[in-house]
Amino acid sequence: MPIEKINQGDQLSQSADLVNDNIDKLKELFPEIVTEGRIDFKALQQVLGEELEEAEEYYRFTWAGKSQARREAHKPSTGTLRPAKEESLDWDTTQNIFCEGDNLEVLKLLQKTYSGKIRIIYIDPPYNTGNDFVYKDNYKDNLSNYKTITNQIDNEGNLLSTNSDSDGRFHSNWLNMMYPRLKLSRNLLKNNGLFFLNIGEEEVHNVEKIMNEVFGESNKVSLITRVSKTASNKGTHFAPSVDYILCYAKDIDNLNPFKDKVDESLYKKVEVEGTMKGEKYRDDIAFYQSSLDPLRGCVNQRYFIEAPDGTLLLPPGDIFPLIKKDGEHIPPKTKKDKVWRWSYPTYNEKKHLLVFKKTKKSPLIKTDGTRADYNIYTKSYLVERQEKGTLPRNLFTNFINRKGADLIKKYGINFDFSKPIELIQYLCDIIGAEKNDIILDFFSGSCSTAHGVFEKNIEKELDLKYIMVQIPEPIDKNEFNTVAEIGKERIRRVVQKIKEENPEKSKEMDLGFKVFKLDSSNIKSWDGNPDNLNESLFDAVGNIKTDRTEEDVLYEILLKYGLDLTLPIEERIIEGKKVFNVGLGSLFICLSDNITAKVAEGIGQWKEACSPEICRVIFKDNGFTDVEKTNSVQTLKRYGINEIRSI
Repeated sequence: MPIEKINQGDQLSQSADLVNDNIDKLKELFPEIVTEGRIDFKALQQVLGEELEEAEEYYRFTWAGKSQARREAHKPSTGTLRPAKEESLDWDTTQNIFCEGDNLEVLKLLQKTYSGKIRIIYIDPPYNTGNDFVYKDNYKDNLSNYKTITNQIDNEGNLLSTNSDSDGRFHSNWLNMMYPRLKLSRNLLKNNGLFFLNIGEEEVHNVEKIMNEVFGESNKVSLITRVSKTASNKGTHFAPSVDYILCYAKDIDNLNPFKDKVDESLYKKVEVEGTMKGEKYRDDIAFYQSSLDPLRGCVNQRYFIEAPDGTLLLPPGDIFPLIKKDGEHIPPKTKKDKVWRWSYPTYNEKKHLLVFKKTKKSPLIKTDGTRADYNIYTKSYLVERQEKGTLPRNLFTNFINRKGADLIKKYGINFDFSKPIELIQYLCDIIGAEKNDIILDFFSGSCSTAHGVFEKNIEKELDLKYIMVQIPEPIDKNEFNTVAEIGKERIRRVVQKIKEENPEKSKEMDLGFKVFKLDSSNIKSWDGNPDNLNESLFDAVGNIKTDRTEEDVLYEILLKYGLDLTLPIEERIIEGKKVFNVGLGSLFICLSDNITAKVAEGIGQWKEACSPEICRVIFKDNGFTDVEKTNSVQTLKRYGINEIRSI
């Protein structure tokens, strides 16, 4: 029985095919629209009925190039990520990843492996000021374009460059860059995942519209204003001092309420007798509130409360002089009538938690209609409040850009566009990031996000993981040649300092990162580059490119199979041939020449020792003769291995 070969076009030769995935979902939802294996669009229209928008004019957001950008988001990538062990830290054990390459292609390559696994995406893309870099995507061949803009090949006129506002498509160029990246990244989020996009005033309104389209307007969590500068005097009429953070959920129904830290300075020790004597509390929360709708509800929240001196107190509002008893209800009749925060039964249960304070400016009134001498506050205990937390404000004032630039200089690196690491730490805090959550930043720049993750792990022992993606954008007048180099070196220096300052705690932390670099496929027959067509036609002997290693191929197979790039990988020499064991026996790979059935026998025995639930084996197609190939298949089948492929 021959081994099935993985050829170009096979799902294992490329990244996820999102178009076919969506078609499969449609077929599952509406089986009646399938005719001879194809979608009957007219039948789909009939199924959807009145939900279709067929009018000429309707609310939508569009721009020049949007259709092409949408198609690009669904086009598979035939590229790969090549391991760069020499630039990594703790390669064998780390679960952190740094991908050097165009984030559009990298996001495509991550689709199979990380779909539905990312908890937080934070990005700080180019703001489109006219001076920052914009990726010029060549949708015909993005991999070739990537090599051009990173000076790996020459092709004048298609370089990474600034997007001048004199360009007739100034906004369209930027939107075409962002749109496919946002669509692809949404797929990677967990059901309770969150997307934070830092942006300036130039494109905030445009990007909000495409975020509404990609995520659904109902999944918009907030538009946060962030004070980014405090000493700027640039600008023409106003000095720009803020930027914005758009926050969207994968599915807002799966989110827990955000929770901020409590300001403990507002709390003091209890000075009166009570059930929590000795605990800290604050007493500046007024005990009355608006009656909301005086005709509905709140009828048992307007009653007299007796003060320590016997005075009967009522919330502000209209009242005629009238003697009333303690607790007697006076339902609100107009919107001027306020009510207590508790119903009368709750008041009887918790009245020991109220604080009466003498004041000449009390809003409360007495039975005779005159102003009272007391105000009443709710005692809020620190322990209780810490458990409940408080909602974070959508105005951030503590994360000034200057902090980020100053911090990176302390590590001997000059870079003026580094975000403060406290920002990502705060976002992790308020959303309730949990142990082993993965944070993705695909415009990672100087890797402030990775730095913030390390610091948060030290503080909370969360063991958060990260994936950084950065194009090797060239920079002038710097000791580093590219922004990607700055990011990698920053991580190394941060790790060194953490180890020096926290020698014991750092031993238990994952302080490494695996570096991968975007490139064309290692397998000639999988390479979608039309420039290699003639070479492929006349080269039937060696399918693996001559400048690629077995580990290059190994990690491409992991990507295309959708396996985690940080899975444990064990190597063993069997009958003189190197065999990789991925994920404790879930996948065996042998890319050697002159393979025999004895190698297959060794793989089978290794598989039995690991006892995986699923086991697959991949060989190099021209690595053995037809006879040995047949014998190897039969040998593996004896060990219960039925999925055997070749490349």
